[in-house]
Amino acid sequence: MMTGTLEKTKKKRFSYCLWPAIILLTGCSPGSGLHRMQSYDPHEYRLGVDDEVRVMTFGQDQFTSDFRVDSAGKIAFPIAGELQASGLTTAELAEELSQSLQKAQMLRSPHIVVEVTAYRLVSVLGEVAKPGQYPYQPGMTMLTAVAAAGGFTYRAVENKAYVARQENDETATGFLRPQDYVKPGDVIKVYERHF
Repeated sequence: MMTGTLEKTKKKRFSYCLWPAIILLTGCSPGSGLHRMQSYDPHEYRLGVDDEVRVMTFGQDQFTSDFRVDSAGKIAFPIAGELQASGLTTAELAEELSQSLQKAQMLRSPHIVVEVTAYRLVSVLGEVAKPGQYPYQPGMTMLTAVAAAGGFTYRAVENKAYVARQENDETATGFLRPQDYVKPGDVIKVYERHF
């Protein structure tokens, strides 16, 4: 009878001793000092350097063409010259182009549509099968970015990943969960498990 009580006491003491170790190990887990990255809405896509766009001016084929946003964030549009594209939505860029053509007295009321034909790349590094850069796809999540990179390795931490993101000419860092949306230009690093 005495032995059963002694065994229970030993087990209880042992479980109390484990809690500090578990708490310490949790604090050492990869990315524990990072905050969750602010959510990104893929429907609010804003153009950036290296995006490729198609400008379509209805009824005016000479003003319909493909452009790449250069390192200064601009596109060189015929007649209108260089226009700032970085930071604008496709609708805002279409409005800028329309106003430029009216101002140059080339067209009275042009009807312009802008669509993205090639997005910036997303970098996926760390514990994935094929680290590298992959084309962004609308609605891409951390999990689909990892899938593009061949999936997780057996050593990967699968429930969150480090991300570095350009926000208003500054680099923000944090972590993403598998269901969080990725932003074009993101650099994602999948952590390695310690044990």
